[in-house]
Amino acid sequence: MVRILVLISVILFSIYQSEQVHFLSDNYIEKLNEKISTWKAGKNFPADTSILHLKKLLGSKRREKNYLDTAPFKTDDPAYANITNIPESFDAREQWKHCETIGHIPDQGQCGTCWAVSTTSAFADRMCIATEGKFNHLLSAEELGFCCAECGNGCDGGYPIRAWEYFSTHGVVTGGDYDTKEGCQPYKVAPCEVDEKGYNPCDERPFEQNHKCIKQCYGNSTIDYEKDHVYTKDFYYLYDPVIIQKDIMVYGPIEATLEVFEDFFNYKSGVYSLSSSSPMLGYHAVKLIGWGVEGGVKYWLLVNSWNTSWGDKGLFKIKRGSNECGIELRNSAGVPLVQ
Repeated sequence: MVRILVLISVILFSIYQSEQVHFLSDNYIEKLNEKISTWKAGKNFPADTSILHLKKLLGSKRREKNYLDTAPFKTDDPAYANITNIPESFDAREQWKHCETIGHIPDQGQCGTCWAVSTTSAFADRMCIATEGKFNHLLSAEELGFCCAECGNGCDGGYPIRAWEYFSTHGVVTGGDYDTKEGCQPYKVAPCEVDEKGYNPCDERPFEQNHKCIKQCYGNSTIDYEKDHVYTKDFYYLYDPVIIQKDIMVYGPIEATLEVFEDFFNYKSGVYSLSSSSPMLGYHAVKLIGWGVEGGVKYWLLVNSWNTSWGDKGLFKIKRGSNECGIELRNSAGVPLVQ
């Protein structure tokens, strides 16, 4: 009986793993475009992509209620005093053109490390801004994702706020993209960029397993692992839209977590807002770099971690001011510690 139950479980899991999703079909996208008005849908993933693959991309865990006392909600900062007005539009890439990391589009691969990718990406931007460009490197999502046990469980997701806390206590080393020698610890998860013919290399790969935590530099081996770590002074939540804007204007991009629904996977351009019939699939961490107004609709500007073949060359806009998909509720950041 036990063997039968195990066999049934394996069969059901295999079916679930390979199950195709209706919302990636041309028919669904066509009907979606008929009812949405502020954004356009299109094909980002092959129609035969499994539901398990898509859910694996969503690795941001919800804020823990018993964690609020140690991670405060930021409501003010003396550095905000110099901000006399908030502009209608703001793009961190334009504000700090010398910081090359801000516009960098990462690829988290077949692994739920969006929480690690988004936080290290925002921290790298803030380090560049704080040092006026003297520090202009990517930081290691590899080290954070697979060495910070208290942050979560690597490819199975983690808490962005705990990543910022980790930066304040342990720090994080530099690290470039997959298959590079950039920084101390480059990312080791292979990318999933879809080519012009619709081929996704991740279709033929097993889901990424958590990596061993390595405490040495394997990218640029001339870097001293211990000395390469950079830190934040603090860590905090941001939830008020005005405070979010002020914090970005002073310190740079932040991490933002949103609820992901079926239609989001098909985003191509415009200002995203949820279509009424789309079920929720999970939580996803991204990088918030600015805001603006398009067609009379206020939006946040964000960098995703699903490579440049997704969305608007890896970026997207989402409706601002109404907490669309929880985008104004679960943001996190920290101020760099500059020696």
